[in-house]
Amino acid sequence: MTMIKKASRLALIKALLSKPQILRTKPTISLFLCQYLRKFPVMDVGGRLVLHSHLPPINSKAYSRFINEHLLAKIQGPSHAQIALTNACPQNCDYCYNKRRTGTRMDTPTILRVIQELKQMGVFWLGFTGGEPLLNRDIVRITESVGDGCALKLFTTGCHLTPQLAADLRNAGLIYVSVSLDHWQEAEHDRVRNYAGAFRTALQAIEIFKGLGDMHVSVSAVLSKEMIRNGQVEEFLQFLIGLDIHEAWLSEAKPSVAGLWKKDAIIAEDERLALVAMQDRYNKEGKITVNYLGHFEGKEHFGCCAGHKMVYVDAFGYVSPCVFTPITFGNVREREISNIFRDMRRRFPSESRCFINTNYGLIKKYYHGVAPLPVEETLQLMQEVEFASYSKFMQLLYH
Repeated sequence: MTMIKKASRLALIKALLSKPQILRTKPTISLFLCQYLRKFPVMDVGGRLVLHSHLPPINSKAYSRFINEHLLAKIQGPSHAQIALTNACPQNCDYCYNKRRTGTRMDTPTILRVIQELKQMGVFWLGFTGGEPLLNRDIVRITESVGDGCALKLFTTGCHLTPQLAADLRNAGLIYVSVSLDHWQEAEHDRVRNYAGAFRTALQAIEIFKGLGDMHVSVSAVLSKEMIRNGQVEEFLQFLIGLDIHEAWLSEAKPSVAGLWKKDAIIAEDERLALVAMQDRYNKEGKITVNYLGHFEGKEHFGCCAGHKMVYVDAFGYVSPCVFTPITFGNVREREISNIFRDMRRRFPSESRCFINTNYGLIKKYYHGVAPLPVEETLQLMQEVEFASYSKFMQLLYH
């Protein structure tokens, strides 16, 4: 029996009617959101109505915060944040965005404080990443601290997961989990991850989380340029459909590390648009939700919100615009994150293209073996950045 359950039209109507304040948004924004909603099969996961795992359930308090704080009040704070709970990981992916990040790891009280400060700033969606976040022994306590009003997603390789830990995380408030799986062939996935057994570990983790019954389970996949250019993404999606999961979260490998600082490694616009069209086609079929990052952050939708509505705090407390961008505007041990974010946001107006895909050359120019780039080099780099125009959504929001 499949675990995929589409939300009934009646349940969706009730959820939307429970948030009448959305009618106070600009008609053009309401129309945009309705059109965007129609591009996804809304899933009923334990009574939560889920569009995709990078937005809160439609019938949640977190989604109400999205409407009230970001669409109506138009607060200056972030809506989305990710925190690395550790930089340790048994796997060793060549494209890992945390490679070469170093420092003194944040202790649990610091992580707990930062989470509450982020929520106060406006964050309604929070991702736990790493390294392998399950290696943080306080992960259940940290998960529980997030509390109501903020959707929580875990990114994991599945290493060190047990059925008891999965249940504890669910009971502590985790609603989304994304297990790393980059290929449908075991040998290739293990090779990419530089870890024997990575494939079987991922499949076991997926089954454990599915066994809980009310967890939104997805795969987080980094698509290689070979898979994209050889037309193999659909073969991969068919494999994922066979796993009976809710969602495939997809991204091309980002130029976050030196090995990818070259033009040939960057996805071309026609390749991005092909993946966007593929997502729309698969979502109409409704067998799985496809959630491609280049769809969400494309000029036709929300654009790149790095440093504007997105913020990343690495395992050592350094604050970056997003997980893929190895620059920093400060450390949460030295300054309040609200002040660091304010300085960053002044320099990140949001744009219609991916920041790191466009500016990896500047990272390469200022990089001297230390990641993230120190604040002084970051500020120098930012003076050379030229931002593109707003995405469609940001044009509607700000004009």
